[in-house]
Amino acid sequence: MTSPLHVPRLTLNTGASIPQLGFGVFLVDPGETERLVSTALELGYRHIDTAAIYGNEEGVGRAIAASGIPRDELFITTKLWNADQGTESAYAAVDASLEKLGLDYVDLYLIHWPTPRRDRYIESWHALEQIRANGKARAIGVSNFLVEHLERVLAEGGTVPAVNQIELHPALQQEDVTEFGREHGILTEAWGPLGQGKYPLFEEEPVVAAATAHGVSPAQVVLRWHLQRGIIVFPKASTRERIASNIDLFDFDLTPAEMTAINGLERDGRVGSHPDEVN
Repeated sequence: MTSPLHVPRLTLNTGASIPQLGFGVFLVDPGETERLVSTALELGYRHIDTAAIYGNEEGVGRAIAASGIPRDELFITTKLWNADQGTESAYAAVDASLEKLGLDYVDLYLIHWPTPRRDRYIESWHALEQIRANGKARAIGVSNFLVEHLERVLAEGGTVPAVNQIELHPALQQEDVTEFGREHGILTEAWGPLGQGKYPLFEEEPVVAAATAHGVSPAQVVLRWHLQRGIIVFPKASTRERIASNIDLFDFDLTPAEMTAINGLERDGRVGSHPDEVN
């Protein structure tokens, strides 16, 4: 078991800290969620990432309640779904999520997609600012926002997002978005950090070579690559062995040459939806 103390923490622009490694429950069956999150918490994870649209907030909440872990040791994220964008609907949505999670507040609440054709993300951002002011979210941020979306939030909102959660893996590094975040104090989180199995990432020569050199798995190499780039990552896993392996990342470092070689896998290889096309 990995001690939670071994997981690095990054500082949000709110001054709070966030564990750099967490457990994600995207596409986790609601019936399996409690068991898998309970396993993750037992193995040392303290950061859980869910969303209203995942349909498994209740399972996350049951696992939290059963864990006995003090609330202030946990970092819980959920997200505002597209259909709930707007002022009053966002207020209702966060209340519904908190009820399902069995929590008084989440540590981070995100707008899930910008949905540019709806063009309600600025209105929704103002609602999130009020949700934070009301104490229902300790920090607020966005997900799947491109530079132009972030620029509007900075220009028209009163709060800089704490994070931007985006598709990010070796074939799609989104350096323009991550660099914009670095320049403005917005941390980047990676969803699909292992490419969702949609391309042969674990067969790429730089990944295989690093795994062999360090005696670890290709997945561990890629997750370590994210961490060394300052990215927050929360891989999904469905077995105890994989959940344990994904947090066992703190007894090796990739060399500068290994990092550079993996960086060279960039090819604009998006495997998920483009933010301009989700509405």
